[in-house]
Amino acid sequence: MHWLAKFIYFKILGWKMVGNTTFSKDTIKKAVFIAVPHTSWHDFYIGVLLRKTVNIKTNFVGKKELFKWPFGWYFRSVGGRALDRTPGQNKVEAIAKLFDENEEFRLTLAPEGTRKKVSEWKTGFYYIAKKANVPIIMFTMDFENKQNKISEPFYPTDDMEADFAFMHNFYKGVKGKVPEKSFDVE
Repeated sequence: MHWLAKFIYFKILGWKMVGNTTFSKDTIKKAVFIAVPHTSWHDFYIGVLLRKTVNIKTNFVGKKELFKWPFGWYFRSVGGRALDRTPGQNKVEAIAKLFDENEEFRLTLAPEGTRKKVSEWKTGFYYIAKKANVPIIMFTMDFENKQNKISEPFYPTDDMEADFAFMHNFYKGVKGKVPEKSFDVE
């Protein structure tokens, strides 16, 4: 499937990867990957093709109900992990625990939390990375230039404001599939 994903990603769709394209499943075993902007369902298959192209398995979390019959087997096979979302659960703690329980765990999230236009990111991904002591790797969903720009691993510091300014800057000028819904960096 690796060759097929590369053929579709590069030749048929005309996308490219830029930035930190040399990381591998052997060098980055645990990380929080963030994809911005998240404006369309098209982001999903571009992300799946990207992960197959670089030959790295990534994970996601979803409500535990998704992991029951009839589709639970599928969601688990593509890297999904069930999350108990009942009130009173500390989701950051629960997700950080997944990093401890797995030898390899690369969580992919959209910090916007929706495909709608937002002015601020949700902060859960940041606290998860801090709690699990893993880097954040940023990648763009740049439909305007048909590219995924991938960052070097970034470890959050104790200065959240500076960290978010740094991350926002990485995405400056990036346009998603639906440009008017793209996250704008001030």
